[in-house]
Amino acid sequence: MTHRRNRPLLAAAGTLLAVLAGTFVSASVIASRGASPGPPEPGPSPAARSIPPTAPTGGGPRGLAKATFAGGCFWCMEPPFEKLPGVVGVVAGYTGGHTKDPTYEEVSAGGTGHAESVEVLFDPARISYAKLLDVFWHNVDPTTPDRQFCDVGSQYRSAIFFHDDEQRRLAEASKRELEKTKPFPGPIVTEIVPAGPFYPAEEYHQDYYKKNPLRYKFYRAGCGRDARLAELWGKAPH
Repeated sequence: MTHRRNRPLLAAAGTLLAVLAGTFVSASVIASRGASPGPPEPGPSPAARSIPPTAPTGGGPRGLAKATFAGGCFWCMEPPFEKLPGVVGVVAGYTGGHTKDPTYEEVSAGGTGHAESVEVLFDPARISYAKLLDVFWHNVDPTTPDRQFCDVGSQYRSAIFFHDDEQRRLAEASKRELEKTKPFPGPIVTEIVPAGPFYPAEEYHQDYYKKNPLRYKFYRAGCGRDARLAELWGKAPH
């Protein structure tokens, strides 16, 4: 089962903060990230957001490539990549498991084997896979197995899912280099594994930080993500 540190405190404080701001925030959303915040918002279905697997390199459309990363809460892993020049799109979803078309509730329960992940579509002529790897490393805690910050369970493991031999080579090389230069103690436990089926998450999870900025900021702060990233890397990435 999923464990979330200080769940009641986060729920109560998040609701109070939102009320003071003039907007009621569902305590269950702040606490568990599990319930949709009201009626579904208009937009493409999760399946429609999937990046077409048609390119010979990296799995993206012709001329583009795909990269897939897991770094805990996928809400928090979309912003670092979406702001990069050369990144065409980022989709939150689930990969690395054994259940077809899993739901958020199923993945959160920890029984499907999937990790919350992001699928990044990028233009290799404008941004390199090595740059994406660098951004990934600086947005995760690579020292914790089956956990990222306050989120505990294999569904929150950190992982690099490579789409071809070149991505595998670059990912393994970056991990070896990081082992030599890392500014923190402890081994790096992030997995580097082949990419498999990727299932886009429900629409309300996509770009959650844009749709619900107050809830997102409170969750991110309450989870201790930026504080831990600053401890690891010397400064928070945002």
